[in-house]
Amino acid sequence: MELVFATGNAHKRKEVDGMLGLDWVRLLNLKDLGWEKDIPETGSTLAANALIKARTIYEAYGRPVFSEDTGLEVMALGMAPGVHTARYAGEERSADNNMSKLLEALAGAGDRTARFRTVVALIWEGGEQLFEGVVNGQIAMARSGGEGFGYDPIFIPYGYDRTFADLSLEEKNGISHRYRAMMGMKGYLNKKKRSFL
Repeated sequence: MELVFATGNAHKRKEVDGMLGLDWVRLLNLKDLGWEKDIPETGSTLAANALIKARTIYEAYGRPVFSEDTGLEVMALGMAPGVHTARYAGEERSADNNMSKLLEALAGAGDRTARFRTVVALIWEGGEQLFEGVVNGQIAMARSGGEGFGYDPIFIPYGYDRTFADLSLEEKNGISHRYRAMMGMKGYLNKKKRSFL
């Protein structure tokens, strides 16, 4: 069965490919479909943005599709950047600028508690399902590590003394927010396997 991951992010595609591991599912992305337009993320929640992306592709192609939206929520910043995680630095947004802005916002903060939260939206035969994954941790004092992407160099998951960017892909995939949400979807897909085939 072909399942579309509504993303153009090669890093996310690589991570998710390694997580799902379903030999009866062929994972496609937007590039495989020839989709090159941006899908505006205008929702006020992670779930709303995940659904916007999945619905857009489902309406265009009528194929089983899933999308995800991820937010970094920092307690001392009132759960910001949250839904604006990828766009935190505004017009100058980039992974580096987003991290710089966050570290500046936390300068002198005693509480660096944070969490990554992912919501996955799956659409199959018109039915919509949501799956959520959360990993708790804290924001590091400075960047560290060369793996991963986004805010990985400044996020230290609980139980570790290294950032996500210091962990191997296998280590990160075993504990990450995205992994936890994807495992929820994987369980659902396995239950629905007969219908998909």
